[in-house]
Amino acid sequence: MATKIRLQRHGRKSYAFYSIVIADVRAPRDGKFIEKIGTYNPNTNPATVDLKFDRALDWVLKGAQPTDTVRNILSREGVYMKKHLLGGVTKGAFGEAEAEAKFEAWKNNKQNGLAALKAKNEEAKKAEAKARLEAEKKVNEEKAKALAEKKAAEAAAKAAEEAPAEEAPAEEAAAE
Repeated sequence: MATKIRLQRHGRKSYAFYSIVIADVRAPRDGKFIEKIGTYNPNTNPATVDLKFDRALDWVLKGAQPTDTVRNILSREGVYMKKHLLGGVTKGAFGEAEAEAKFEAWKNNKQNGLAALKAKNEEAKKAEAKARLEAEKKVNEEKAKALAEKKAAEAAAKAAEEAPAEEAPAEEAAAE
């Protein structure tokens, strides 16, 4: 029986999430499957993958063919790296302990890269928020300055109106 590792769609319209399943190639997309080995949610940032690593590796070693998307997911999770290293062990290129050490080093390197990317995104968000705050402060200062000028102009106009009215009786008194 030819088997595929593929996605089985769940969720509502425009908000899909998927189960990663092992299924017969003749079975429909959302139909009968042999085993569920994980879930994939592309709606989060970054996409969330929950995978039974050992079962996925076992099925890949047995010859189950993944779809393109599942192949990318398995590759990102390290299933194909582990398969590659186990192939080296069977050929005698290196021992199982060395293969496990290489896999752990790869996994740590990947996690460090993801952590650095996350930190970079957080820093960019903070810098953007700071820039927006500075721009808002600048706009508020300009508005306050314009309002102060307008109030000063109104006060000067009001003072100019009151000053001639007070000077007029003084001028009449001087004329008499």
